[in-house]
Amino acid sequence: MRAERAARGATPLYEMTLAQARAADLADIRAGGGDAEPVFEVTDHTFPGPDGELPVRVYRPSPGRPLGTLVYFFGGGWTLGGIDTSDGVCRALANAAGCLVVTPGYRRAPEHPFPAAVNDCLAAVSWVAENAGALGADRIAVGGDSAGGNLAAVVAQQRGDLAAQLLVYPNTCYHADTESLRDNDDRWMFNRHSVDWYWRNYLTVPEDGRDPRVSPLLAEDLSGLPPALVITAEYDPLRDEGELYAEAMRAAGVRVESVRYDGMAHGFFTMSGVLDDARRAVAQAAEFLRKNVSDGP
Repeated sequence: MRAERAARGATPLYEMTLAQARAADLADIRAGGGDAEPVFEVTDHTFPGPDGELPVRVYRPSPGRPLGTLVYFFGGGWTLGGIDTSDGVCRALANAAGCLVVTPGYRRAPEHPFPAAVNDCLAAVSWVAENAGALGADRIAVGGDSAGGNLAAVVAQQRGDLAAQLLVYPNTCYHADTESLRDNDDRWMFNRHSVDWYWRNYLTVPEDGRDPRVSPLLAEDLSGLPPALVITAEYDPLRDEGELYAEAMRAAGVRVESVRYDGMAHGFFTMSGVLDDARRAVAQAAEFLRKNVSDGP
């Protein structure tokens, strides 16, 4: 991954215009994701967001109803990404876990800074719950990668009726002073400068970073949260804060599985087309969802 980017002299996303970064991010994810898996049914809808209708995509792995349901929030530092960037991983999770997967198109920064994404994601989960009969949805979990993992953690703190949370290398603390954040400074990889760029896009004022809806690690009480799977990568500036959040939840009595994928970098989870560890991580996430959502604990 690093060698390929260095060989072609790839420009870091944070040095591009916003439009260029969004296009490059989508192209990279499609290239790493491989061929999209066929799914029994994929349908596009809208749901009522706080400030108007927003898009949402539903992946149904089989005609069976009801199905355990994962509401999956795409990554991209609250700035990049969209329903299409999470398409491959949502298809894979739907098929492997045997669950309905719902992906909302929440609003992105900097056009819509915090708390727009949080409010949209909460509205999406409410829409799924309120329309469970029509959707054939049951036992709702939340999940996401990177900023999507951050949003999933925040939504899990805000709602008390969720079955599980799947957190893939999540941001959990604004300006975290961690070894992994300090060490990851490679220009050809997702690095601490990338993280800083995303934060600057997402927050209107730095003081918002102390809000648990931005930094879920700072929440005063983590007890009562649903079971969690936290996946981290060895060469990732967000590694330590994801693992610290797993430890904090465990200390509060939450049932937590936490695994670090050695040799992997941030973004690997969506690269099943080229990485064996990405396929293993998706399989692990699917097994977690089967235990906690599809089949029940």
